[in-house]
Amino acid sequence: MIDKIKEHIAEVEKFTTQAKEDIENFRIKYLGKKGLLNEFFAEFRNVPNEQKKEFGQTINKLKEAAQEKVNALKEALENKAEEKGVYGDLTRPAQPMEIGARHPISLVKNQITDIFSRIGFNVSEGPEIEDDWHNFTALNLPEYHPARDMQDTFFIQTNPDILLRTHTSSVQVRYMENNKPPIRTISPGRVYRNEAISARSHCFFHQIEGLYIDKEVSFADLKQTLQHFTKEMFGKSKIRLRPSYFPFTEPSAEIDVYWGLATETDHKITKGTGWLEIGGCGMVDPNVLTNCGIDPTEYSGFAFGVGIDRIAMLLHQIGDIRLLSENDVRFLEQFKSAL
Repeated sequence: MIDKIKEHIAEVEKFTTQAKEDIENFRIKYLGKKGLLNEFFAEFRNVPNEQKKEFGQTINKLKEAAQEKVNALKEALENKAEEKGVYGDLTRPAQPMEIGARHPISLVKNQITDIFSRIGFNVSEGPEIEDDWHNFTALNLPEYHPARDMQDTFFIQTNPDILLRTHTSSVQVRYMENNKPPIRTISPGRVYRNEAISARSHCFFHQIEGLYIDKEVSFADLKQTLQHFTKEMFGKSKIRLRPSYFPFTEPSAEIDVYWGLATETDHKITKGTGWLEIGGCGMVDPNVLTNCGIDPTEYSGFAFGVGIDRIAMLLHQIGDIRLLSENDVRFLEQFKSAL
């Protein structure tokens, strides 16, 4: 009988499980009211007197081993449950991370940049806080020139020579001052004008301006470049150039692209005409070339500028320009598929 109890002690020491049901069955088998330990204790009276001491010690050893095993297995199970409660099931796949999205302004700016980079234009950038020379004077807009009033400038109150740039043409001036022709560059960026905020206009918006200077550059080159751009950007090459006035180009023109009147938003953005003004253009004025250290008798060039916000509104059917700067997550989440 003692040998049989010792066999059970060895079995108890080897037993292991991670299932709660198996632990409970093990406890009932040895420690329950009808378990093996009670059976062995019941046999105690039948054991010869000379073996009672050893028999009792062996039974107690089995009881202690079984109780310690149950306690150890329960503690391990509780620790595992606590770890799962804190960290979750570590064997499960991780929760998917929220994917961000590019802003529609960034999407359009990158698309325009790609179009012009494929035909040899590089990208140039400059400061948003600009001085009078680069923003106005070098661009054939001397002090008290009436055309300055067209741009409703934000001046720095403590220094009237410092302002928030009204166009990215200031970047072109800086580029011409530091580079020799031939020049092909586009200048994307944010610009500021003191205008009333409405569904169609804002006090800050985004432009991308292009500049090409070389020998024998003509207005025909400008038109061909703009037709290539509108074809790549909109899938349409129907444009019109309306005579206009800009102090830094001569002759000058407004750029209109025909989009059509397929939707209500098209009617709203184009004022019912189907034509959308996307920017201005013209041949660089010789005075601008002279101010930037380029000989106008040897070189000529063209410049153009388009509004990124307006193109974004057209491409994505956005009816209110204010949505582009309000950071409404519900609006921005619509562009996740446009990464």
